[in-house]
Amino acid sequence: MPSESMNQHKKSAPSHIKVGIITLSDSKYQDFLESKNTDVSGDIIEKSLKENGHSVVRSIIPDDAEDLLKTINQLVERETVEVIISTGGTGIGSRDITIENLEKIFEKELNGFGEIFRHKSYEELGSGAILSRATAGVYKRTLIIALPGSPNAVKTGLNIILDELGHLVKHLKE
Repeated sequence: MPSESMNQHKKSAPSHIKVGIITLSDSKYQDFLESKNTDVSGDIIEKSLKENGHSVVRSIIPDDAEDLLKTINQLVERETVEVIISTGGTGIGSRDITIENLEKIFEKELNGFGEIFRHKSYEELGSGAILSRATAGVYKRTLIIALPGSPNAVKTGLNIILDELGHLVKHLKE
């Protein structure tokens, strides 16, 4: 149950947020180059954000550390996004590089997001939830949320964060 102070913070939180979406996937990046749209998870994030009154800037990149950090910096500095949501690259495969690279740049980590995400995933999937390394943190006063590439995992993550985005951004601006 939310506290009275949390309710007050939410009332004064911004209702429109500029969000950058980054899809990390070698195959989706190749499809993107060939003008094919196979980024279902990115589509889900974009649709959900727009339905909630937020604006979106979107990127599809390969699973590459340099591309990820370059894209994040472009979104933060040129596009002036307040939140970045990534999808993909959070697993345990050799090409899954999202978490290691985000942890290097996070100034603060929001451990609660990953904990809640894995708890919700466990309720939905069972013990397979241990494969998730979803995380969130702050970089240059920008919230970054890293979701798995699965459409169902993206929906789970969005259910956790959508109602809190404005509240989180409010605190980042303080």
